[in-house]
Amino acid sequence: MLFTVALSLLSLVTSVVALPKSTNPQPLGRAQDDSPALIYAFSVCSNKATIELPGHYTVGRVLNTTLTDVDINLTGTIQYTADMAYWSPASIFLTYQNATTFWLLSGTGITLSGGGTIDANGQIWWEQFARSGNAGVAGGSSRTFSRPVPLTVGFAKDVLVKDIAIVNSPFWLPTIKTANSDGWDIYRSDHVTIKNSWINNQDDCVSFKPNSTFVDVQNLWCNGSHGISVGSLGQYAGETDIVANVFVKNITMLNAQQGARIKVFGGSNDTQFISGGGDGYVKNITFSDFYIENTDTPILIDQCYMTTAAQCKAYPATLRISDVHYINIKGTSSGKLTNGTVVSIKCSQNCTGITAVGTDLRPPNGTATYLCSHITPETGLDFPCTEV
Repeated sequence: MLFTVALSLLSLVTSVVALPKSTNPQPLGRAQDDSPALIYAFSVCSNKATIELPGHYTVGRVLNTTLTDVDINLTGTIQYTADMAYWSPASIFLTYQNATTFWLLSGTGITLSGGGTIDANGQIWWEQFARSGNAGVAGGSSRTFSRPVPLTVGFAKDVLVKDIAIVNSPFWLPTIKTANSDGWDIYRSDHVTIKNSWINNQDDCVSFKPNSTFVDVQNLWCNGSHGISVGSLGQYAGETDIVANVFVKNITMLNAQQGARIKVFGGSNDTQFISGGGDGYVKNITFSDFYIENTDTPILIDQCYMTTAAQCKAYPATLRISDVHYINIKGTSSGKLTNGTVVSIKCSQNCTGITAVGTDLRPPNGTATYLCSHITPETGLDFPCTEV
């Protein structure tokens, strides 16, 4: 196990005869570690129970929680400690891009709600990255500097998370020195619904990572992000990544790098490669009713993501992209790209079934440019392509 519980608390657990139906652990205060009390509460109320969390809880140990038919009513705050020496090696390993997490919430029939906050105390992690330049796990394969995800729902079914604020995340910022992180990340999950979220960050607003299927995303406000992103995919040679049957509707995208985005690594002839060469597909993706303002690239497909032009030319992406539909994508770009570019669809092999209707995108000045390559056919697009 990744945490230690005091002997006196273990003795208390063994003395419990009947599991309570609800519990209300009290925080110790004065920045003392409340994780033993939380771990105990999750243990004795792990089945058909309610856990009330109204206080400010300082958490200095990983939370590895498995529950069945439990309501967690977080009206207070869970704040992880700034003990990087503990968290970096001890946080729970999540496999993909060597991500780790402070809290792994597993099980069936779980509701986490209440209007409270999960505070990941990210400032110390941002400052360390600014000093060292070591991005650690984000997008790579090193665990020299693990920056945990604040909350991970994994190995779970029928889980509802609502009315919870998550702030000061350490993770998924390979290029930004002091900032928050991804809003929602979906990985190896199906039949996921995300609605009515307000996300102010500087990485993906929502990211559909490998093997995300049947996902419904609606009514999101995103500011300062990297967009609603399929991917990145195809990073690891020999791995198969799938994202399919994704519906995204009614998105406000402000001050972002991208709007509706698909990012796929290029190919490789090296079976041990960790920067491209993965297989799989992206299929049946719909981006509908986007309002976009001051965004560098409102529509982007990049099938040579983080791959040099020479490598991508020699080894085009093997991960296929098809049946991607843009409906009513409207607004303004930032004007940062040359020639008034508002759409960039760069496929290194043929992308098929790409359609766009109701597109109304403009740069701040001049005429809009729509860059395209290897789209078969282009007749489904309602804008004129300029070949890359």
